Amino acid sequence: MRLHSLESRVVTLFIGLLLTVQLAAYFAIGNAIDRNARDAVEDRLIINEKFLLRLLDQNAQNLIQGAIVLAKEYAFREAIGTHDTETIVSTLSNHGNRIGSDLTMLVGLDRKITAFSNTSKNNRTGNGNGANNELSNSLQQSVATLIQTAEKSGSAARTAIVDGKPYQMVVVPIEAPVTISWVVMAIPIGKALVSDMHALSRMQITLLTSEKQGRWAANVSSMSDENASKLAQQLPSAEKQVSYLPALQIDDDQYSARILKLAQNEDFSTIAVLQLSISEAVAPFKELQRNILILTVLGAVVASIISAITARRITGPVRQLAETARSLGAGDYTATINVKQKDEIGDLARTFMTMRDGIAQREKEISRLAYWDTLTNLPNRALFTDMLEEAIASARSHEKSCYVLMMDLDRFKHVNDVMGHRFGDILLNQVAIRLSAELGAGGTKPARLGGDEFAILLPHSTKEDALDLANRILRSLEKPISIEDQTVDLGAGIGIAGFPEHASDAQTLLSRVEVAMYAAKLGNSGAIVYSPDIDKSSQQSLSLLSELRAALEQQAFRLYVQPKVDLIHGQVVAVEALVRWIHPERGFIFPDQFIPFAEQTGFIRQLTHWVMNEAARVCRVWQEQGINLKISVNISTRDLLDQDLPAKFAQILHTNEVEAASFCLEITESAIMDDPIRAFQTLDKLHAMGLELSIDDFGTGYSSLAYLKRLPVHELKIDKSFVLKMEKDIDDTKIVKSTIDLGHNMGLRVVAEGVENIEVMHLLKELSCDQAQGYYISKPMPSADLPAWLCKWQDQHAQSQEA
Repeated sequence: MRLHSLESRVVTLFIGLLLTVQLAAYFAIGNAIDRNARDAVEDRLIINEKFLLRLLDQNAQNLIQGAIVLAKEYAFREAIGTHDTETIVSTLSNHGNRIGSDLTMLVGLDRKITAFSNTSKNNRTGNGNGANNELSNSLQQSVATLIQTAEKSGSAARTAIVDGKPYQMVVVPIEAPVTISWVVMAIPIGKALVSDMHALSRMQITLLTSEKQGRWAANVSSMSDENASKLAQQLPSAEKQVSYLPALQIDDDQYSARILKLAQNEDFSTIAVLQLSISEAVAPFKELQRNILILTVLGAVVASIISAITARRITGPVRQLAETARSLGAGDYTATINVKQKDEIGDLARTFMTMRDGIAQREKEISRLAYWDTLTNLPNRALFTDMLEEAIASARSHEKSCYVLMMDLDRFKHVNDVMGHRFGDILLNQVAIRLSAELGAGGTKPARLGGDEFAILLPHSTKEDALDLANRILRSLEKPISIEDQTVDLGAGIGIAGFPEHASDAQTLLSRVEVAMYAAKLGNSGAIVYSPDIDKSSQQSLSLLSELRAALEQQAFRLYVQPKVDLIHGQVVAVEALVRWIHPERGFIFPDQFIPFAEQTGFIRQLTHWVMNEAARVCRVWQEQGINLKISVNISTRDLLDQDLPAKFAQILHTNEVEAASFCLEITESAIMDDPIRAFQTLDKLHAMGLELSIDDFGTGYSSLAYLKRLPVHELKIDKSFVLKMEKDIDDTKIVKSTIDLGHNMGLRVVAEGVENIEVMHLLKELSCDQAQGYYISKPMPSADLPAWLCKWQDQHAQSQEA
């Protein structure tokens, strides 16, 4: 019987089921035995603990009775009254010997020991100061504490530590008829108690003492000294309050233990550890487990024989089908099936024939899905990687080079969002057709790596070949693509990298060509060949992006404003909000050093949100001070493409309790023309909210007046490049005048920025420009400084009017 045959599996199933059931029962019984044994041990420990406490209490009562007898002895009281020290000491010694008290003491009303007898030290006795010197401070304290309790109840008993050992100590008053002294008796808790408990309960008991916050040391134990020492090492330290330890391992035996605190003072702690063996508790039940195991083995043998006979009757015909299936697995789809039975095996044989034909068809389909893009019918990333590995191997063996082009379309996401995914799919197919046309019938096919990323492999080629093809592709994409009466302009960023110049393996080469591609897109550079400097630039970009995010979190940005003046009345009517960055190491950073990067990476959205929120806050503060100025905020291309921008601004205005009419949003011509459809949608929503709109840097872009006249704008800003030297350049003056006339004819307010001297200011006023902004009026200033500057400007304007 083969190991992996159906016959062996049938046998294994029967045996496995039997063993599973039996072993489950075996382990379940074992767990139940262990659990019940532990529960029983714990219950016995609780009972034994109570028994130990009862035994200690009984000893204390016996000791109290002995002390009472001594306290009532007439001769003893007479000796106390006459201060007959010799009789007192003798009586203490004799009575202590009679009742088995190690320490018998007479204590005065001042709670100081006046006489004592210590039978554990060769019957030595003492009195007076000598007694106090010989006895430890802990004993003095224990006696004083015990008497304090006895003063309330008549007599008292407690466990105390004397010289590091536990004692049972009692005190009774000597009355004649009022209390004249106290009798104190103490017996050690030691070997006798341990032996009695062990004999009565078959329980191991150990007394241990520990210095404060120290480890335990065994005093007396029913176990050997070695085992008692092992026990002490496993106990938690004295400061930890633990009453039950479910598992202690000593040699080969496992114990459960309860910890009974006997006494504690400033220097020592004494406990009694009560142990019962778990191994002894479960021993009677282990025989039952062994019997179950023997029955399991016998049952497995019998079941093996029966199941082998049954399986052989079933698997004979199946074995024939297995041979046929093996041929199918090897790829031989012409193999014949000769089973002619009309039962279930025959049905299985006919199913095999159907399966054979289905597998052949699906194998072809799976291969296509695994290595070909279903949308464009181009090779996918997996197939392209395999092709690249083969090309590198071939180039290496022939000592030649091969190159890879990777391309990512520009604005494809915008097209997808606006026109829909079906339109985007058709567009990708058109791009695939153009790429294939550029490669020609004899060249390799382009591959679609995913999304709008394409790649082309050029085996046995040069860098010049790769650059030539990249330029041809870029020129091809310059031609608009018409789909369903819609014309789409596309561009692309193309990265180029080759073997062996840039990488020696496929994965590294793909990684580096992707870096080059993203660099091309970031810089709108068309096609870029990989170089190590690009990687360094990427790392620097990542570092700058991290610093920008940290600056936003750490409130390192500052809001600056630059005033706008009405040229007719000379009044400040508005300000432009500007952002500055206070870097912890590089200090003051101007916008042109980080704004372009923020626009490229998309961080500009977060920055615009911060500027708008801060401007709204400042606007609210100014209004409370009686200053009502319109605030202009710059909006980037990425902001305009954000369809949620109106909702975000509405929330900011609501939070800061300011009106939309207090703000004007400045948009550059290029930002609008980058995606006019989405820009119009966003601007219409902003206009509907009550926000004014301004075209910034007018005259520097490539906008269409047909587009601009449709925009819901209120203002044109003439770029400063035409204003700066217009008093010296007649051409600049003509451009500015034409722009002012154009703006007024369209019903728009016209603002000139870049005013740096009074001549330009007067010239703009003559040309009927509405507002002016520039260094002549004021440099950008922190928003908090504007109220003071405004007062100064108004004073200067009033003086100039009077003059």
